[in-house]
Amino acid sequence: MWPLLQVIELSHHFGGLCVVSDFSLTLKDGELVGLIGPNGAGKTTVFNLITGLLWVEQGRILFQGAEVTRWPSHRLTSAGLARTFQNIRLFKDLTALDNVRLGAFHRHHYGLWQALGRSAGFGREEGHWRRRAYELLERFNLSRYAHTPARHLPYGEQRRLEMARALISSPRLLLLDEPAAGMNEGEVEELIRLIRDIKQDFSLTILLIEHQMRVVSELCQRVVVLDFGVTIAEGTPREIQTDPRVLEAYLGKEESGPGAPEGQA
Repeated sequence: MWPLLQVIELSHHFGGLCVVSDFSLTLKDGELVGLIGPNGAGKTTVFNLITGLLWVEQGRILFQGAEVTRWPSHRLTSAGLARTFQNIRLFKDLTALDNVRLGAFHRHHYGLWQALGRSAGFGREEGHWRRRAYELLERFNLSRYAHTPARHLPYGEQRRLEMARALISSPRLLLLDEPAAGMNEGEVEELIRLIRDIKQDFSLTILLIEHQMRVVSELCQRVVVLDFGVTIAEGTPREIQTDPRVLEAYLGKEESGPGAPEGQA
C-alpha cells in the first residue's frame, strides 16, 4: 500500500540562497506529524512546495501514489490536499459563511451559463454547499458569525474559520501552518482538542507547523526538525526535546542545555 504522501529530496532556492535542501518526508494514512524548526528554517517553504504555491526546482512529490510534483494548487485541492496559512488568508469583506463556501469551488459541477441562468441544477448545488458550510460553522462553534464579515471575527475565530474552509473540500491530508499563532493559553487548549477531534471525525492525516511545544507534544506522533533548510532530527516529541542538534539549533552551541526551549518548537 502506498504512503499517503512522499516527499523525495526537495530543494529550493531564493536567488542564490538555498532555503530547502534535499528534504524528504513520508506520511502514512492517519498520521499527525509535526514539522518544526527556528524562524527561517524553511518550514513554510516546504508547505508551499507541497501545495503547489512554489515551483519545485528539484525533487519529487507523490500523493496517494500519484506523481503530483508540479501540479497547480487547485488540482491538488481536488485530489484531496488542503491547507491553512501562517498569515490568515480570508476574504475579509465576505461573511464567514461565504468564506467557507468558497473552499468548495472546485467541487461545483455547474457551468457558467447554468450559473447566469440560475438553473435548477445550479440552485440545488448551491443549496447543498450552503448547508454544508453552515454545518462546518456549527462544528467549529462559529455559526453565530455566519453572516458577519470575516474581518470582524476575533483572531482565534478567524483561525478556526480558515480550518473550516479547508475542510469543506473533504481533504485526506490537511497542512496546518502555525494554527496556534497569536492564541492565548485558553485558545491553545481549545485548539488542541479541536485538532484531535477533526482528525478523528474527518479521517484526516495532518502535517503541522507549530512553534508552541505544548501543541507539538500533545498532538504529534513524530516530529521532523529543520534548520537552515536541512533536516537535522526526526523522532517522537520526547526524543526531539532532548536531541543535542535540536537544542543547538534553538539555543546556540554555548547555551545548549537540558530541556527544549520553553514554549517553542
